[in-house]
Amino acid sequence: MIEIGALRALAAIEHHGSVIAASEVMGFSPSAVSQQIKKLEKQTGFSVLERHGRGVLLTERGLALAAYGRRILAELEELQSTLLADPAKPYGRLKVVSFSTACRGLVGPMLGMLASSGTDLDVTVLAEDPREAVARVAGGEADLGIVHDWNSVPLVIPEHVMLEWLCDDIADLLVHRNHPLAGRAEVEAADMVDERWISTPHGAICNEALLRIFADLGRVPDIQVYDPDFATHIALVEQGAVVALVPRLGRPALPADVVTVPVHPVPARHVGMVHRRTMTESPGIQHLAGLLRKIAGPAAN
Repeated sequence: MIEIGALRALAAIEHHGSVIAASEVMGFSPSAVSQQIKKLEKQTGFSVLERHGRGVLLTERGLALAAYGRRILAELEELQSTLLADPAKPYGRLKVVSFSTACRGLVGPMLGMLASSGTDLDVTVLAEDPREAVARVAGGEADLGIVHDWNSVPLVIPEHVMLEWLCDDIADLLVHRNHPLAGRAEVEAADMVDERWISTPHGAICNEALLRIFADLGRVPDIQVYDPDFATHIALVEQGAVVALVPRLGRPALPADVVTVPVHPVPARHVGMVHRRTMTESPGIQHLAGLLRKIAGPAAN
């Protein structure tokens, strides 16, 4: 009989591209994962992997078996999250992956509510950019993801993943109080394009959203500093070194020397949560989702 653990190992190798990468995600040693594959090949009577350079590829039969395995694992997950779970008593371990400002503005308050309620849920949190968060949820590495997309940069969601929007998070231009733009009622792209900027790193959704603001001008903003942490953005604005576009969600109280200026058209990102469709009826997922809905209302104001 084919074992579930062996199917899970094969599906992980297919998804992540190597035995080593699959072992890191599964929390086992590469040799343990390899043993699962050898056991699977013995049980089926055919090879599921073949060497390709320094890595491996799934054979034709291996690909077919991995596809069956994904369906079986999805059905097992749905069974565990519905018929075998008590809807009145959410419990167990859940892994949440969230972008950093939502960790402060949404996940932090959620964890506080969990702690005070005494719910028997063990929640761990990993900070990731939304695209990586979606990939982790889709691949089974995380159970719930907190994600965002900007009104100018859409987020791609796989078919087997559900997305629910929670709130809109408006971003403001942050400048030093002595900056010429500090007294403006609002600014547009042409007013900001010649400024010195700080941005999140290349490829991050927030970086792409900043670049899109100036796309119609045919200009690229002068980004002098790249840093993933908006707290650093605020600190450098306080020094008068740069200006920044910073969302409101999870934003701390601003220093006295930093002021906000509204931007037109309003740059905003949609904040939501994602989980696999097979986890929809999970009491734990439903409980966390309910808490996030309560927190999200005033979170981005």
